[in-house]
Amino acid sequence: MSDKRQKTQLRLAFMAGDKGEARRTANGGIESLTVKSLTEGPDINERLMEEVCEWSNCRQALVRVKANKGSPGVDGMTVNELPGYLQQHWPVIREHLLSGTYKPQPVKRVEIPKPDGGVRKLGIPTVLDRFIQQAVMQVLQRKWDWTFSEHSYGFRPGRSAHQAVEAAQQYIAEGYCWVVDLDLEKFFDRVNHDRLMAKVAGRIGDKRMLKLIRAFLRAGVMEDGLVSPVDEGTPQGGPLSPLLSNIVLDEFDRELEKRGHRFARYADDCNIYVRSQRAGERVMRSITQFITRKLKLKVNEQKSAVAQPWERKFLGFSFTSGDEPRRRIAPKALKRFKRRIRELTRRTRGVSIERMAGDITLYLRGWLGYFGKCQIPSELRVLEQWMRRRLRSAVWKQWKRSRKRYAELRKRDVGKDLAAKTAGSAHGPWRLANSPALHFALPIVYFDRLGIPRLTVRR
Repeated sequence: MSDKRQKTQLRLAFMAGDKGEARRTANGGIESLTVKSLTEGPDINERLMEEVCEWSNCRQALVRVKANKGSPGVDGMTVNELPGYLQQHWPVIREHLLSGTYKPQPVKRVEIPKPDGGVRKLGIPTVLDRFIQQAVMQVLQRKWDWTFSEHSYGFRPGRSAHQAVEAAQQYIAEGYCWVVDLDLEKFFDRVNHDRLMAKVAGRIGDKRMLKLIRAFLRAGVMEDGLVSPVDEGTPQGGPLSPLLSNIVLDEFDRELEKRGHRFARYADDCNIYVRSQRAGERVMRSITQFITRKLKLKVNEQKSAVAQPWERKFLGFSFTSGDEPRRRIAPKALKRFKRRIRELTRRTRGVSIERMAGDITLYLRGWLGYFGKCQIPSELRVLEQWMRRRLRSAVWKQWKRSRKRYAELRKRDVGKDLAAKTAGSAHGPWRLANSPALHFALPIVYFDRLGIPRLTVRR
């Protein structure tokens, strides 16, 4: 079936679901529609599930799920297979959603390494459940987002980590030069379901929606073929979890606002800015008690601290000291950058320099989109010089033998004596990568031609 025809059939399937039932032909096409009255069911203020199932909302959810890609869940269905599945089964799925009988499948447990060691456990829902979660999230986000705190920046439309960092920078410039850096221990794994559902029930009255959200929370986790029940936590990996995390932490935001604190929060990463160390220690004690007793969460004491902002990191950035603080890249973020470039330029990859440059370019585009906001050009310049040295070293390794190296240097107009001396040197590739011969043979413009973006060019 052509893409155009598939899209048409899919739209008919959704529209059939919006209007009533669909009777299908043997090959899965739409034969006829029977319209049901939409006056039946809950009061108009409790018809959230109908909004979830609307064609425009479902279409937006499908586009988003396909764009996010991601691996299959426990049923093995891929993102590319989802449109065809919905085309065949949407009227039945919609009926289950509207009747409150939809049952999500367990999430697949996946562990990914953290940059600073350890692993982060993700729960990957099936692509169908991701689609439904996305559709639910879009409806609830439109209704709830405006109610959240202005100091909350994570997982919200029109807000970003950069805005949170800029807010923190402004507090420091105003003289709040001590930070209470809070880290919530395993936040997504510790969310209390009953407290969360009580918060959600206070905002919506559609019992089908409440039942569906609880079903997603308690769907279970599959590991090694066995399904384990879940009594707390919101699995990271589904579209709905970030919105639910903001519901949980909105109470925290309101408490900080009530106390008059200056703070910025992005998901479970929160910094509170005060004028003195003594004030910071007092805030740390009282806020820790609130988080433990009221929110039933736990503060990671080893990762939390009261310190001056330039001694801590916030969302990958740190700050300079002085009257006009500037954003700089945090040391851990610099280490992650170097580790990734080393992986892409290692000798054992066995790829051409052009392929290597292409992989680096893809990485740098995303990296610059975030860390290009650094306000210390010298940091970017040092990284850029280090990266070019890694690449010159990689090229030198690929030339391998002295005769080949000499020929390549001469081809690039390096003088005979210098080319011979460099090609016959006993020094290793890393040292020779900084030699005059390789700087002349592989200048900055050479890397420009390979398409590698410069870090120090303002965008």
